[in-house]
Amino acid sequence: MESAEFERALAVFPVGYSEGIYEDRRYGVTLRRSGDGRRNSMFARELAGTDIISFNLYRLGTDDASLKPCEMSADKVRDFVLGFRRDSGELGKDDQDQ
Repeated sequence: MESAEFERALAVFPVGYSEGIYEDRRYGVTLRRSGDGRRNSMFARELAGTDIISFNLYRLGTDDASLKPCEMSADKVRDFVLGFRRDSGELGKDDQDQ
């Protein structure tokens, strides 16, 4: 089972593509969730570098989940999900007026 903190952080990621910052570096992130919420996959790529984050998360029951990192440590995945800050995607007032 994954930590509640990890689960809460993952829950705020939107499905589809988003961008944001992790450790002062910009990343593009794609998250997919199955319709029943039991299967999640994430692929993140550093936009100006070579770092990637990739994993699948399978919910086996209401209180049990299995994290499957793709060729990296589970700690790297957890640190990324907990530390990533997504762009708001909201336009500033000046941008909306144009």
